[in-house]
Amino acid sequence: MKTSSRPVKTLLACLLAASSVASVVPLTAFAQQQTQDLDRIVAVVNEDVVLRSELDHAIANVRAQYAGKEAQLPPADVLERQVLERLVLTKLQVARAQETGVTVNDEEVDQAIAAIARQNGTSAEQLRQRVTADGTTFDEFRASVREELTLQRLRQRFAQGRINVSEAEIDAAMAATATSGKQYHLAHIQVGLPEGATPEQIATAQKKIEGIKALIEKGEMDFQAAAVRYSDSPNALEGGDLGWRGGDEIPNAFARLVQNMQPGQITDPIRGPSGFQLLRLVEVRDASEGAPQMVTQFHGRHILIRIADGKTDEQAHAEADTLAARLAGGADFAQLAKASSQDQNSAGKGGDLGWFAADEFGPEFAAQLGALQDGQVSKPFRTQAGWHVLQRIETRQANATDQTRRAQVAETIGRRKLEEEWNRYLRELRGESYVDVRLGNATAPAAPASGS
Repeated sequence: MKTSSRPVKTLLACLLAASSVASVVPLTAFAQQQTQDLDRIVAVVNEDVVLRSELDHAIANVRAQYAGKEAQLPPADVLERQVLERLVLTKLQVARAQETGVTVNDEEVDQAIAAIARQNGTSAEQLRQRVTADGTTFDEFRASVREELTLQRLRQRFAQGRINVSEAEIDAAMAATATSGKQYHLAHIQVGLPEGATPEQIATAQKKIEGIKALIEKGEMDFQAAAVRYSDSPNALEGGDLGWRGGDEIPNAFARLVQNMQPGQITDPIRGPSGFQLLRLVEVRDASEGAPQMVTQFHGRHILIRIADGKTDEQAHAEADTLAARLAGGADFAQLAKASSQDQNSAGKGGDLGWFAADEFGPEFAAQLGALQDGQVSKPFRTQAGWHVLQRIETRQANATDQTRRAQVAETIGRRKLEEEWNRYLRELRGESYVDVRLGNATAPAAPASGS
């Protein structure tokens, strides 16, 4: 499956308002607490630790986001546990990224910060002033941006070679949504189950999800507040919001249910691979397409050298330079790609990427395509995947309506598969790691009794 690299400004546009440790928010309360408990360890995560100051910082960010809506937050001890779990998962992902050679250089961090400044309508210097005025040093802010990019890159690498979408899946999804032309805004609450759950664990989880639904139906708690308090999903603190999704982005187990629901309705508990879920349809909108569009498409091929398995950025760049020199000396592109490219999807085809839109593989590819003539080969260039040598073979004008739709469907199916696989991966990573929580009260939120 072809996947496009989202621009940095899209990846980090929400960084200043997100719930991660890196968010820029007023931190007066945090600064006061920091002087008291700076070095206290609240969790040991393999060979790393989470400090009390880190946890307080992250909790302050969450509370700032819920300013004026504090009633929607869970009790302080539950919120503390949820935020600590997020920090633990972040520590584990950063460590895994380091182990597998995922790196982000200073230039990429600078570009990301410049993009954040543009997204927020400020200059880089104004952003620096805002960061420091809110109580965070600019070095800390740079470190948080680097971390965000590292985690995003780890997720991309995870997807490569694991997430495939067949033509048959695309055909089936297009047929299923051909007449609806609708998108659905969804939210969910998840009560998780471990791999190989026992009958007792399954019964307890089912009782909890039924109790949550009973609370909502009685009006004792709205769906968003229940998600914040009880959901085991990583997006619990966002009220379980899943955003807008087309019919092809919704798992088959839910798709028919959603199509027959009215906005505001909630499903009965649904058993899935990760546990039990409640799904709420927030709203529906028309997403029917307009008139056909003619677009320029490119036929190209590339050789990719990844930065992995201990290979540094400089070593990968040097290897790409060597390959480019061999091509300039008359080497056959297809044969060199088969022998040297580390893109599993295209190497066997001599690096051939087929026909694609200029921006399909991200802004770096688009810039190279625009600078090349048909038949020309680029100098090595860097993307989040590694170092590339690209040949633009030919161009054409095409009616993109159907092709664009197929690409969108492939992308959304792939995104859904990645979400499922990534969440499973995080659960496995958490389960196989040593985590020692040292909070005074690290218990989970009490499960509401069914029918209570």
